[in-house]
Amino acid sequence: MSATVRSILEEKGRNVVTIGPDTTLADAARILEENHIGAAVVCDARGQIAGIFTERDLVRAIGRSGLISLSQSVAAVMTKNVHRCSEETTVNELMEVMTGRRFRHVPVEKDGKLAGIISIGDVVKSRIRDIETEAEQIKAYIAG
Repeated sequence: MSATVRSILEEKGRNVVTIGPDTTLADAARILEENHIGAAVVCDARGQIAGIFTERDLVRAIGRSGLISLSQSVAAVMTKNVHRCSEETTVNELMEVMTGRRFRHVPVEKDGKLAGIISIGDVVKSRIRDIETEAEQIKAYIAG
C-alpha cells in the first residue's frame, strides 16, 4: 500500500514558507535562498493560497525583462493556477500528477487551509523508503 501525503508531512513537518503577492521578486529570491527552498506559497490577506512562486517563475521573469523584473511584485509572475493535494492523497497519485504536469512543489490543503507543502524530493524519498521496506519483507519471507 502506498504511503500518503500525511505520512510525509508527519515525518518532515508542516512548516511552509509563505509570501504575500506584493513581495518583490528580489525579496522573494532572497527568501528562497535564505530558506534553501525552491518555492514559496503566495497567500492573500485572508491566508488563502493565491499562487505559488518558484525558481522557474523567477528565471522566466528575468529571461523576459532582465534585472528590472526584480522590482516587480510576485503577483505579476507567480503561478496562479496552483494544483493542491490533500493529506489523504497517496504518494503514487501525487507522483503521477507531479510528473505528468511537471510540478516540483504541491501545497497541501486541509479544510481549505494550507497544511504543508510536498516537493518532488519528498516524493522520491518516500518511494525509496517504500521500496526498501518491500525488499526487506521479501528477504525475510524468502529466509523464513
